[in-house]
Amino acid sequence: MQISRQPYETKPWQNRICPKETMVKIHPDHTTSGAGDITSSPYLTTEKESFTIWMKSLVFNTNGCTVFDYKGNIIYRVDNYNSKSCREVYLMDLHGHVLFTLRSQKFGLFKTWEGYRSPSGTSDSTTNSEYFRVKSNIFQVPSKDSYSSYRVLTGSCRKNEQYHYKIVTRGSSLGIEDICGRVVAEVKRKQSRKGLEFGDDVLTMVVESQVDHSFIIGLVLTHRLINRKL
Repeated sequence: MQISRQPYETKPWQNRICPKETMVKIHPDHTTSGAGDITSSPYLTTEKESFTIWMKSLVFNTNGCTVFDYKGNIIYRVDNYNSKSCREVYLMDLHGHVLFTLRSQKFGLFKTWEGYRSPSGTSDSTTNSEYFRVKSNIFQVPSKDSYSSYRVLTGSCRKNEQYHYKIVTRGSSLGIEDICGRVVAEVKRKQSRKGLEFGDDVLTMVVESQVDHSFIIGLVLTHRLINRKL
């Protein structure tokens, strides 16, 4: 799979999607990974922060998505060159460095998506990488309020796997809860300052403090891949 590594430049029209007034600044710091280990990263939130997810790629004739900070600058991107709902997807930063490799696996009746952190910035090696796994249960029957949930296991490439998070959907909103049931992130359709909703491909993601937002974006994208929305 070819990966474009050309940096993007934010265009003035992007400010209509993610105006500065609607979002909060990101502060580089240290992060707690999905496996619970402390590592150096610029992706830790130090206070509740808001991001805009646009479910479009800025690369012509590709599927994917683009994530903006409060200034309208691109911080994450997915450019899927093959087709929608492919079996391997790369979450990249602005400059095309791979942050997470997302892969589809199938074990019996269960379809699983696995995410591997890519410290080298490439998809070439995921050996001993920090790892998460989201399993889709085919026997899960949607409730009247469209409630569904997915368990998230984290570890180091299937070693010492532990249940740390849960992805929960209620109607059109998506929440990510930790093992204690605390909501650490929530995704909804984006609204203007006057309360008008954008299209269903423009979303707001709010992340609580002391949370690695690159990991959260990986989980959000994995949920959309499970449901064939990416």
